[in-house]
Formats: sequence, structure tokens, C-alpha cells
Amino acid sequence: QVQLVESGGGLVQAGGSLRLSCAASGSIFSINPMGWYRQAPGNRRELVARISSGGSTNYADSVKGRFTISRDIAKNTVYLQMNSLKPEDTAVYYCNIETITRDYWGKGTQVTVSS
Repeated sequence: QVQLVESGGGLVQAGGSLRLSCAASGSIFSINPMGWYRQAPGNRRELVARISSGGSTNYADSVKGRFTISRDIAKNTVYLQMNSLKPEDTAVYYCNIETITRDYWGKGTQVTVSS
């Protein structure tokens, strides 16, 4: 089993910043690909950013240049630095880790950006 615990969400004004963290524990290797997804009310869950086992990253077009995903392998933790936040970034943000058998998800953390 794998457990993912997210933290760092909250309420911020447009233009502000937040940093999300996701700590992974359980039957994982430190090089498992990890990512952040988000889901706004009435919308489908969408990929925000992903970091591969080799450290390469990819981002949704809507967050490129504003968000940065990174990981601390020793801590089995992945981060999402979110800058220049916009009201449309408001959503529940979920951490994801890919394993050989299946994907695992955190419970999510709410990010609300006020205009």
C-alpha cells in the first residue's frame, strides 16, 4: 500500500503564491513518477504537472511559467510551487504517484484564489 498526504492549500489573493507538498510512504521506490492534478466543481480532473522517474517535467499549458514541480527523493516528497495565481486556479489539488500495479491518490487539498 501507498499513502499520500498533501498539505499547503489555502486561500490566497490573485497574484499570490502557494506551495503544495505531498509526502509519500509505503511500498514505493523514490523514483516513481509523481504528479499534481486538480479538479474544479463541475469539471473533470486534469493534470497540472508531472515529474518522471528521470526528473523530467511536464505542465498543463494553463500553468506553464507560473507553476513548478519538484521532488526531494530522500524525503519521498513532491512539491508544487504556484506563483501568479489566478481565480481560475481554484480547485482541489490531488497528488498522484504511479506504480507498476496502479496509481495512488491523495485526499486532496483545497486551493482558493480570490479576485
